[in-house]
Amino acid sequence: MLICSKRMPQGRGLAKVLLARSASVTLDWDTRCKSRFDATDSTGRALGVFLPRGHVLRGGDVLVAEDGSLVRVEAALQKVLRITFCTQHGSPFDLMRAAYHLGNRHVPIELQPQCLQIEPDHVLADLLRAMHLTVTEELQPFEPETGAYGESAMMGHDHGGGHGHGHSHDHGH
Repeated sequence: MLICSKRMPQGRGLAKVLLARSASVTLDWDTRCKSRFDATDSTGRALGVFLPRGHVLRGGDVLVAEDGSLVRVEAALQKVLRITFCTQHGSPFDLMRAAYHLGNRHVPIELQPQCLQIEPDHVLADLLRAMHLTVTEELQPFEPETGAYGESAMMGHDHGGGHGHGHSHDHGH
């Protein structure tokens, strides 16, 4: 097993030709949130990924293996709910309202100029439809926001007293 313990965000500083020649590994969002996991790259090599806790892998990041080889991270296609506003009856403000309500529930959310994306959840889908939004299930890469406090804000997030990001607040969960 080849150990990968270094991450280069978006392959910054690497020549494009090196990235083009490197192996790749396709991972879903749940796996990319973990700091320790096993995977198989595009050449069939078994990888053991050991990264510092609190960081997430993004599509385009590069892992550096113990032998110096590079492995490009690709965000896997996965089921997501794509949320858009109805052009006949709605406005972009409806998406802003939806983002507020989803954020208040601590739902991982990908923000795009014309839509929101979340992981499938039939209760949330019904709530969003009741807000007169269009909700469709699609296969897309999922790259949710990590929040205002950095990557570690999403990791180890519990609903105890503090959230581990410098302040505490109380929600009626």
